[in-house]
Amino acid sequence: MKKLIADMHMHTLVSGHAYGTIREMAATAGEKNLKLIGITEHAPGIPGTVDPFYYLNLTVIPRVLSNVQILHGCEINVLNGGKLSLEQKYIDFLDYAIVGIHKECYTDEGKEKNTDNLIACMKNEKVHFVSHPDDDHTPLNYERLVSAAKQYRVALEVNNSSLVKKDRRLNCYENYRKMLKLCEQQQVPIIISSDAHDPSWVGRFDLAVKLLEELQFDESLILTNDIEKLRAFIGV
Repeated sequence: MKKLIADMHMHTLVSGHAYGTIREMAATAGEKNLKLIGITEHAPGIPGTVDPFYYLNLTVIPRVLSNVQILHGCEINVLNGGKLSLEQKYIDFLDYAIVGIHKECYTDEGKEKNTDNLIACMKNEKVHFVSHPDDDHTPLNYERLVSAAKQYRVALEVNNSSLVKKDRRLNCYENYRKMLKLCEQQQVPIIISSDAHDPSWVGRFDLAVKLLEELQFDESLILTNDIEKLRAFIGV
């Protein structure tokens, strides 16, 4: 498989349960020969995360650290009712958003309603990715999810941390196999992310890469192996 050179989903200590600074995450990315990283702090709804005021001052952060390009995102929670957990006035300051369901601020409503809520959040123009759509504790209709991803031009994530924590992510391997087959059928792009919460996890893609190689997944659908393709997809 072509080398992955971007990691679009990671958290620093301001997310409340992560343990590195932006510079430490970038330094590790540089050591691993990544060319671009996206910092995606947790939005309100996750205990201990940063106040949204944080997002108003992102312009003070250098765009290149340790020879790695830096993009500013946010992992925004999908809320019951199909609402985003971050107000638009803060979303406007982001380069991109990644949306996902987290049990800390979401109550399972069954496969179809969960999918409805996620799709509603995918319609926001800053939302370019869906995080870890893999856990049957909040099941999803993958046929509908992939079709919506194609319609709204959103890429779906294969989250390496989910595969590490497979005992806590119910049926994640099976769900990824199903999702990835549909992505190939409908030509929907994906990203492969570490979901790092510590510098030591930045650029860790081993289990995700192994899964995609086993499936002989179409590499042309992977955004995180080509910086220009990725940046064009996000529109930055």
